[in-house]
Amino acid sequence: MRAIAIVGPTASGKTRLSVPVARELGAEIISMDSRQVYRGMDVGTAKIAVELRKSVPHYGLDLVRPDESYSAGRFARDARCWVAEIRVHGKLPLLVGGTGFFLKALTHPVFREPDMELSRRGRVRRWLGGLDRPELARWASVLDPERATLAAEGGRQRLARTLEVPLLTGRSLSWWHRQAIPDGEALDVGVVVLSLPRDDLGRRIDARVDEMFRGGLLEEVRCLLDAGFSEEDPGMTGTGYREAARVVRGELQLVEAVELVRRATRRYARRQLTWFRHQLPEPYLTVDGTTPIKEQIRRVVGWWKGIEAGVQG
Repeated sequence: MRAIAIVGPTASGKTRLSVPVARELGAEIISMDSRQVYRGMDVGTAKIAVELRKSVPHYGLDLVRPDESYSAGRFARDARCWVAEIRVHGKLPLLVGGTGFFLKALTHPVFREPDMELSRRGRVRRWLGGLDRPELARWASVLDPERATLAAEGGRQRLARTLEVPLLTGRSLSWWHRQAIPDGEALDVGVVVLSLPRDDLGRRIDARVDEMFRGGLLEEVRCLLDAGFSEEDPGMTGTGYREAARVVRGELQLVEAVELVRRATRRYARRQLTWFRHQLPEPYLTVDGTTPIKEQIRRVVGWWKGIEAGVQG
């Protein structure tokens, strides 16, 4: 094994488990969260506190502006560099997060992106930015019908990516995934999955959303809007930010926004669970997220040390 990963749906307790596991195993943490890569977006993404980052080094946080795209392919390229750096330190890479596509981009590398002229890409992105979501979905059904449904479920950023590639290369994104050379070597990862009963997960999600709003989500979004960002920017399309922006602009009552975010977060968690059920690489360990944290740590550390002993033997 070359790395360990802790995954699970939003609010399942990944951060709470990852830091003590990293200390026990001598690991450094790579975030696999597609929203925590954005600078200035801390409250709404439940980004780990700065104090905890001082005790265990973290990679993959605060990389880009909210108006920049950050794809799974780019994550995989960055993560390979972080893995190499962590190994130089003599540490174990510990991947933590709920973005399944980021994990898959490492275990099953995506295609090596063809050269695309920056000026043309900029013009295409500006044009796509002027289309509403239904129009983007319509174009996706024409240019990449194989991927259109998945792209629509992923929101504006994935729809735009699905359209950008065929418009600039003449080949659909689905075609590139099947035909192109992989962009790097596959990473061998042992995966830990945090699992909770649906009712428990729902209660944790509700508590997480309430804490986000109490903890300053509206103020965070107000600062982002004042800085010139909009809810149509890639980073701002995450659950909570659009709803908070509507509250800031006086278009939505706070109590309505909280309920909308709770529902959207539960839907997102269900999509994550579906992905984990069907896409995770072997071997993986399922850990009951309702058990005491010390028991969770003991199980993960014992499982990993057993794997290491088997590999060495």
